[in-house]
Amino acid sequence: MSDICHKLHKLANALSRFTFPFDLKALPMNGIYLLFEKNETAHGVDRIVRVGTHNGDDQLRSRLKQHFINENKDRSIFRKNIGRAILNKDKDDFLKQWEIDLTSRDAKKKYADKIDSVKQHNIERKVSEYIRNNFSFVVIPVTSKKERLSLESKLISTISHCDQCKPSDEWLGNYSTKPKIRQSGLWQEQKLYGSHLSEEDYERVIELSRKQLCL
Repeated sequence: MSDICHKLHKLANALSRFTFPFDLKALPMNGIYLLFEKNETAHGVDRIVRVGTHNGDDQLRSRLKQHFINENKDRSIFRKNIGRAILNKDKDDFLKQWEIDLTSRDAKKKYADKIDSVKQHNIERKVSEYIRNNFSFVVIPVTSKKERLSLESKLISTISHCDQCKPSDEWLGNYSTKPKIRQSGLWQEQKLYGSHLSEEDYERVIELSRKQLCL
């Protein structure tokens, strides 16, 4: 497990890296993204701290825009989890309001007057600043939805199973209110500890990534 995760990290760190601000048009329309976070390392390189993709066709750019640009935690579980950790670290009671999902019309009607909108805007801004200043990412182009979802799941499991992919003591995720995030060292709760990458899968990742390699 550690061997293939080691190779995966070496490969990921050799791909073209994006940092904020980035040109959305420079990204493929479909693919899997791998996030890195400042000061987090594993296997002698930057540690992958999140693996993600998208369900709808041609929605990769939109997904990354929801994480890095749009300030709406209810459209990005990644943003919501960053906010949870920031608020929990600061022992801020606004965490209870941050948990409320205002996506639906009914929810907005029910909670609109109970949410401190100014504070929420300030936290969204703080989340944006943290993400933009601390995260970078690479992309593995994958056109097929079936293949994207399969490889995403295996990539996540490969990293979460690896005993060398441990977060630093200073990692913000250590303050997460979600046990799975703290335990896995990844900014996600889904698809952990499933089937990992086979050698054949890894060769496929290399094939998909070849045009992006900076070797």
